[in-house]
This record gives sequence, structure tokens and C-alpha cells, in this order.
Amino acid sequence: MYEVKIRKIEKNEIDKLEDMLYEAVYQPDKNNPIPRDVIKVPQVNAYINEFGKSTDDHCFVADLNGKIIGAVWVRIITGKIKGYGNIDNKTPEFVISLYKEYRNKGIGTKMMNKMINYLQKSGYKQTSLSVQKDNYAVKLYKKIGFEIIEENDGDYLMLLKLN
Repeated sequence: MYEVKIRKIEKNEIDKLEDMLYEAVYQPDKNNPIPRDVIKVPQVNAYINEFGKSTDDHCFVADLNGKIIGAVWVRIITGKIKGYGNIDNKTPEFVISLYKEYRNKGIGTKMMNKMINYLQKSGYKQTSLSVQKDNYAVKLYKKIGFEIIEENDGDYLMLLKLN
């Protein structure tokens, strides 16, 4: 097992969220990866654009010996462009990512639980996310307690009530 610390992101590390956002993009075809430019698509970029300027922006990183290997962050995206998991202006949307070599080792679950506990203590009532139906992470989200509240051809909109 890795000695991974889950800690709050530092201001000087926020630029790392670009890499983390790209890692969060589901890649259904390993031989034809989606180009990195996808993070410039307004609805995708909304998850990191000016991150840290809102009181509803919260992020934890997975730190392995000083190297960021993953991140979990939430934000309430207001304005014209909404995120894929948008429910309302009170529900933070989840984003989680880990570099491939660190997946399936329990780190993602630790990061999610840390963020969920933080959101509960901070008084949020619920949190949401959008995930592609084929993404293996759907199982993790269900195990943690997220429920599918809506679906379209390719995605689930999932909600977790925070009591």
C-alpha cells in the first residue's frame, strides 16, 4: 500500500488541476485518447476556471512523497455555462481523478470519503456528479452512496444526500 496523504490543495498548486481535469476525462478507447484540448471546452473548463476564487471551491489532493498523484474537488458552478452534474446553485459538483498507475488501490475512495466528510461538516445538504455509464467508477460512486437520479444516452447524473 502507498503512503498517500490526503491534504488540502495549496494556492500554488491550483494549476495542477488542469492535469487532474484531463485525467478525470473518461477514455473509452485506450488506442484513441481524447485530445487534451477537451479541457478547453467551456462546459469542461468550468470545473477549473478561476478555481479557488469562490467560497464553494474545495479541493483535496493525494500526495505521495511530495508529488500530487490525484485530486478531488467540488465547486458550485454558477453563470451561463453549467457543469455536466449541475443540479442547482446550492449543490457542489464532484470531480475526482488519479493518475492511471495509482487507480484501483483505494486512494480514490479515501479521497472521496475525505471530501464527503468535509462537505457534511461544512453544512452542504447534497453533492452531485456526472459520470459516463461505461466508466468503471460508477461502481465506486454507488458503493459510496451516490444514487442515479437522471440519465441520458451516455451519462448518469448522480446525487449523494449528506445528512
